[in-house]
Amino acid sequence: MRPAAARRTARLGARTAAAAATGLLTAGLLAVGAAAPASAEEPTGQSDQLWINAPGERSLPLGGGSDGEPQSRSLDIGLYHDNDSFAVTDGRLTVDISGIAGVAEVTWPDNCTPSGTTAVCGVPEVPVMGDAYSPQVHLTVRAAEGAAAGAHGRITYSAVATGGPTGTLEAPLDSFDTTLTVAGGPDLSLGNIAPVKGAQPGSTHTVPFTLTNKGDGPSEGFTARLVASYGLDLVTRYPECTYRTIGGDYAPMTEATCTFDGLLEPGESFALPEPIRVALAPHAYAERLDISVEPGNGATDLADEDNYTVASFGAVNTADFEARGARVAGGAGETVTAELGFRNNGPAWLGNLGSGDPVALVDFTVPEGVTVTSVPEECIARTLDGNGSLPGRTGAPRYVCDLPYWTLPDTTHAFPFKLRIDRVVPDATGQVVLRPAFGSTPFPFDPNAGNNTAQVVVNATSNSTPAA
Repeated sequence: MRPAAARRTARLGARTAAAAATGLLTAGLLAVGAAAPASAEEPTGQSDQLWINAPGERSLPLGGGSDGEPQSRSLDIGLYHDNDSFAVTDGRLTVDISGIAGVAEVTWPDNCTPSGTTAVCGVPEVPVMGDAYSPQVHLTVRAAEGAAAGAHGRITYSAVATGGPTGTLEAPLDSFDTTLTVAGGPDLSLGNIAPVKGAQPGSTHTVPFTLTNKGDGPSEGFTARLVASYGLDLVTRYPECTYRTIGGDYAPMTEATCTFDGLLEPGESFALPEPIRVALAPHAYAERLDISVEPGNGATDLADEDNYTVASFGAVNTADFEARGARVAGGAGETVTAELGFRNNGPAWLGNLGSGDPVALVDFTVPEGVTVTSVPEECIARTLDGNGSLPGRTGAPRYVCDLPYWTLPDTTHAFPFKLRIDRVVPDATGQVVLRPAFGSTPFPFDPNAGNNTAQVVVNATSNSTPAA
């Protein structure tokens, strides 16, 4: 089963090896870091795929409702597709609940038509995965009468839609399901936090922290983890927390690990000793504070999907991305190194923390009369028009290189290409262009698009021929 757009849903901090080793947060973003370069994943104009976004598992409490009945839980499922070049409509999600007989009961929403143990749910417009995506089918599930702790069953899904290159799209069969398990215990739930937009660097903000035990058993204390992105400073410091800075090969961030004692009974809420306050640094742009909690004393949370929330901050700031060209010279048969690349002139840093996408792609068109004999590992060979990739690495007319998913102000990233001069062409010129990893929209944060393009010049005839 393909993860539901892993690069759109990963949690901050999960890229670090330390986080993966100690289980601080999800490992989703770490998996993104091991994926193929974004420049290799761009969908072609003639391909598309339908996917189902469904949780892999859910726990259902035995009791805890105000009337003594089992609590209900929401099960949110959605459809999406890959290629926004196609309009995809008339999505039909088939839900089969035959596998949860005696385990759970389902209440169908208005956009589902049930028949026996299946239902077909309509999705009039199927989106691509992105910031505007949200699940379209919302089931309500609860433990069945007489179900015992440990009982479990499986809901399965299939889907088709109208659109794509052939006119019909189908999600991969036998690939999507949700396992429901009846259990008892605590269910810590964090409230959602509204995003802050248009904030000024240097401003201070209070982050709401709403934690409630929605389970049917107490939580013997809990652990909270706060991870702040590079442009966000944790102003409030709690004696219950330990703090550290994460960096190295990953985007710099601050992590707080906090342990709070005391019993949190079912239905009770917890308030911090004082509110969380954060400040936007001068280099802030798109910042986030990731908050996660887990029950104390080794207890398992009944429904950990609401143990995590994000406070996001959009700062009014800019980052000037500059393409770096090169000037090289040599005779026929000689090999020279052209070190082209990128610079972030600031003042803001940039980090695609949720997606793991490169902050930009460096698109290099090779000058006439030379052959590329050595290619940086972040780069892939493309056809001259850029629409197709080539199987080899050397000798291509064009290359697209992935930058890291983050860049600090006043930093550079170089891509050294070795070029064999097959024949001397005076002022042979290739182009270096910075562009977004996905789509064609210019960088919204860049105040100077004019320096997003530079040149690689081989055997310039005068110093007036610019390389950048």
